Amino acid sequence: MTKEKLIILAGPTASGKTSVSIDLAKRMNGEIISADSMQVYKYMDVGTAKISGGEMCGIKHHLIDVLDPKEDFNIVKFQNMVKTAIKEITKRGHLPIIVGGTGFYIQSIIYDIDFDNEEDNTSIREELEREYESLGADYMYEILKKIDSISAQNIHKNNKKRIIRAIEYFMINNAPISSHNETQRNKISPYDFRFFVLNPPRDILYERINQRVDIMVEKGLLKEVKSLKQMGLLKHNISMQGIGYKEIIEYLEGDVSLETAIENIKQNTRHMAKRQVTWFKREKDVIYIDPYSFENNEKIVDYMIEKINTERISNE
Repeated sequence: MTKEKLIILAGPTASGKTSVSIDLAKRMNGEIISADSMQVYKYMDVGTAKISGGEMCGIKHHLIDVLDPKEDFNIVKFQNMVKTAIKEITKRGHLPIIVGGTGFYIQSIIYDIDFDNEEDNTSIREELEREYESLGADYMYEILKKIDSISAQNIHKNNKKRIIRAIEYFMINNAPISSHNETQRNKISPYDFRFFVLNPPRDILYERINQRVDIMVEKGLLKEVKSLKQMGLLKHNISMQGIGYKEIIEYLEGDVSLETAIENIKQNTRHMAKRQVTWFKREKDVIYIDPYSFENNEKIVDYMIEKINTERISNE
């Protein structure tokens, strides 16, 4: 049976994925599927650096502005939504292009990872969430280190959602989720895919991140977070735990100055970018691209198309 074709364009935040993806989609008759865990939410535009309608240049985008920020978004929902989008795009005779920086989400699609119906374990998850709120991030992180040291190395202690999911998995299956994920990664992919990662030099990337945060503030990040709070969003909502939102909430609640909040956003974003790069370096079948080694986006896309037409994936 012929496998469905799939292109992945990944990389750390602020690496230039958006503009390259548009140019690629234009030339490959593609549609873009967002692999961003925050851009899926409506009303959260500034803090997520969400692509605007004009910037889409007529290219159809999926998984952007589809959920209310009061809804929880997780890996299982993402996987189901992306599978549906891939089938719809392929049926139209177009090429699905997954674009984003959330490596685990992308991996879940490439290798069709089985999550053992984790959606059914609401009571366990809710209890762990209560413990996280009452006992704190450090306490829960220490639990994770004891039961799954590999996951602890790859998850930041403040990433509440992933820490809870890893502990929850261990409680249900009596085995670390890292072992499960490694097994799933060795599956043969159901897709004929090409996996590109934009990987600019770190000093340039960090400067771009700092500039992006300054632009977010100028565009009204503070106003956006105030508006979300007026809609009833609280800091315990999954959507409000994203970088850029949680720091501004700390400012609005009087915990830090605005200057400190902005610096925290920059620092946390740089840390996230470093973890993203580390994640992608662990992936197999990846084609790395330093965008600053090319004259322009057109040359980058030329290179990608050449690889798409000539490279063969090893996991076949």
